[in-house]
Amino acid sequence: MEAQRHTLHLGDFMVQQGLISPDQLRIALIEQEHSRMPLGKQLVQLGFVMESVVRDLMAHAMGEESIDLSAVVADAEAIALVQESVARRYHVLPVAFDTTQRLLTVAVSDMFNVVAMDQLRAAIGAHIQVKAVLAAETQLEEYIDQFYGYELSVDGILREIETGEIDYQSLQASGNEYTHPVVRLVGALLMDAVKRGASDIHFEPESAFLRIRYRIDGVLQQIRSLHNTYWPGIAVRLKVISGMDIAETRAPQDGRLNMNLGGRPIDFRVASHPMIHGENIVLRVLDREKSIIPLERMSLRGNALNELKLMMTRPEGILIVTGPTGSGKTTTLYSLLSFQNSEAVNIMTLEDPVEYPVAMMRQTSVAEVNKVDFANGIRSIMRQDPDIILVGEIRDADTATMAFRAAMTGHQVFSTLHTNSALGTFSRLLDIGISPDIMAGNIIGVVAQRLVRVLCRHCKEAYTADEDEQRLLATSGVETTLYRATGCPRCNFTGYRGRMAIMELLRIDSAMDALIARRAHVEEMRDLAMAQGFSTMAEDGVQRVLEGVTSLAEVMRVIDLTSRVR
Repeated sequence: MEAQRHTLHLGDFMVQQGLISPDQLRIALIEQEHSRMPLGKQLVQLGFVMESVVRDLMAHAMGEESIDLSAVVADAEAIALVQESVARRYHVLPVAFDTTQRLLTVAVSDMFNVVAMDQLRAAIGAHIQVKAVLAAETQLEEYIDQFYGYELSVDGILREIETGEIDYQSLQASGNEYTHPVVRLVGALLMDAVKRGASDIHFEPESAFLRIRYRIDGVLQQIRSLHNTYWPGIAVRLKVISGMDIAETRAPQDGRLNMNLGGRPIDFRVASHPMIHGENIVLRVLDREKSIIPLERMSLRGNALNELKLMMTRPEGILIVTGPTGSGKTTTLYSLLSFQNSEAVNIMTLEDPVEYPVAMMRQTSVAEVNKVDFANGIRSIMRQDPDIILVGEIRDADTATMAFRAAMTGHQVFSTLHTNSALGTFSRLLDIGISPDIMAGNIIGVVAQRLVRVLCRHCKEAYTADEDEQRLLATSGVETTLYRATGCPRCNFTGYRGRMAIMELLRIDSAMDALIARRAHVEEMRDLAMAQGFSTMAEDGVQRVLEGVTSLAEVMRVIDLTSRVR
């Protein structure tokens, strides 16, 4: 009886959504009396609705996640945990394994098959947690065959290519493209990069070999070197899946692709550039889960979190995040916007390009093809009744003028600027063409930041600071214990794992506005800020070193501490 109510509910809901007609529902129910199939499967068999639609509806109704296996790259580590006989018998497909959380994600076609899940847990051991996601039944059968039928590790795929004859030119026209070893090789490399936490993947052809490097925690690391005969097939595959022209090799191209890696959707921004030994291709990894960090998890020191929240209570004005490229400005901006994102607030953005789609935010990609630039985009957005406006970057006088005009007309504006410090913001805006009279009273605050790597807590080594290090840290005469990187398997022998922001926050009040209006010297502004409790990035970095969170060498890599030496 319960199953019948569920069936009728699903059918009525699909009719209400316009997915099927009442006549189609009646036909399916009549056929179901003979076939005894679940209604969703019956509707698919009759051709009334696509299987993916039923999958997503069922997952939504149960409050569970659904997955499209055609966009999933096989995780060799996950596949190795579940024997093929277990996968086929209980109709489950391992799609991702998180080694940190010891969490195995499996695709299933029946979320209520408790016996199958119990048997799976028994087979893999109690030390591993299992998370189920809903997949279409026909997809599940197909991809169990594929994932268990082919080599999935990078080394295994390379051996397969070396021992077989691969026609690189036929890659695009391959009848069963996913089974091609070069296709699996690219998928395995992308999966490996995401698992290692890489932010960029570099494919760099040389005269005799292909160098593959990942940028992990802001530092490039060479991962592999392959013979240059591999590069034509890899390059074609990368260009095909990112929507680029495979025939164009002499001009730069941009592309984008989305894959399900590690159990979650990952976006890649792809760029090719012609070099003397062939095309250089770089992929920027855009992982939404890791890139939008709640404010409370940003490890802000002291009163910094309260200062940021206080800045955001001002209903109008512009808040600027500064720092060089790769200093985490976009991540900080999204953390600030996510803190305020709700149904009661209209947040609109202008970005170049949009990197992280966020629910409820109205996001616009600034590009020539869209005939929208920052200045014109702000003019248009102001007619859309926004509460908060994000301008990806202030880079010229027109953009700066429109951003300040939006701030002056009752909007809260967030943007980025390339300066070395918070106090350097005002001279930079003067250079762009913003007058002190416009700046005064319209700047909420400035956040300047850098990213430093965090010492691996499993292998960091304590030592006593020498005299020169004590001078840099301003701890002369006091025995100081510091920590340095050593390296272990958990941090891939780098000594570091993860990154954090070191910041200086300058909240603008009426006293600072008065100095801005009369073009006061930066030293006068610094004295006032210090009197109000302003702490520099150097001081924040030194404190992190003294706390043992990072090393002195790492902080000195991104911040000049020599000014502290007297």
